[in-house]
Amino acid sequence: MKKNIVKVISLVVILGLVFFGINYNPGAYAEGEEESETSESSEAVKTGASISLMPVSKILQISSNSEYKDKITVANDGDNDMKIEVYAAPYSYVYSEEENVYKLGFNKENNFTQIVRWIKIKDSNGNYVDKPTFDIPPKESIDIEYKISTPDNIPAGGQYAVLFAHTLTATTTESGIRTEASPGMVIYGRSNEGDVILKAEVSDLNIIQGATESGGANKISASAKIKNEGNIDISATGVLRIDGILGGGHYETTSTGGGGRVSVIPETELAVSDTWEETPSFGIYKVTWTVTAGENSQTIEKVIFINPLPFILITIILLTIVIIWSIMRSRKRKERRSRLAI
Repeated sequence: MKKNIVKVISLVVILGLVFFGINYNPGAYAEGEEESETSESSEAVKTGASISLMPVSKILQISSNSEYKDKITVANDGDNDMKIEVYAAPYSYVYSEEENVYKLGFNKENNFTQIVRWIKIKDSNGNYVDKPTFDIPPKESIDIEYKISTPDNIPAGGQYAVLFAHTLTATTTESGIRTEASPGMVIYGRSNEGDVILKAEVSDLNIIQGATESGGANKISASAKIKNEGNIDISATGVLRIDGILGGGHYETTSTGGGGRVSVIPETELAVSDTWEETPSFGIYKVTWTVTAGENSQTIEKVIFINPLPFILITIILLTIVIIWSIMRSRKRKERRSRLAI
């Protein structure tokens, strides 16, 4: 009898191990596909125009009938001479009906991009013009001055532009691909005049478990949409918190984690999201997703089962053991009663 019981338990345990082995998935990349894509983009970076710009953003408090001067530093990190042109463009987003998203664009002018007309760049002769050109020797950098001259009346709220340094000497890779680069500095102008309107709509809060764009399966992620209905840029944050069903924290969005934060300019709707990249292959978790934009904050909660079948299998194993133990105990009681009756 004991041998049969051991066989049954062993069979159930073996089936469980086989199940775990079949369902283990360390990643969702097709073999060789990720390596090929990475090496191709590395080649483009290696042989393409190597240029960098500092700083990457600038926040200014602006008033009417005023002048602001500053500079950017552009470096030629490559091995060849480089010619660039520097110019200002609108920093705005354009709605795409096909994809139902807002995409960054640099040619849409609106009430919040008038600052582009107020920007001039100092050329090599000391004149302030719209689009000067510069030559940068290899492994060297130059400082480029610009000024912002505001008119007598400026709108309330924010003004947004990008100061681009575009390479004119494009590089051709070994595969015949011409590469150019256009790093830019985003200018956030905040008007000192008029009323500042902070108004944001938070919608489409969602918590999901599944494959993500970055690869991998069964990852827990969350997303939401932030629509800026005010007249100045707002910072939206999403905090994803994951706890065990019986307590104990496993993950929480951090300010340096690369996710959960986005800056939204007026007349734009963007997504904020975060993903638990180290999501295990199975588990039961309590997930909380809190999104804050301006004075608006919303939270949703969800219990997620990741690959729950292993838990079902463990439960079956335990129940099997309990049932067998109960049967053995019941038989022993009957045997005792039979002996006592004799």
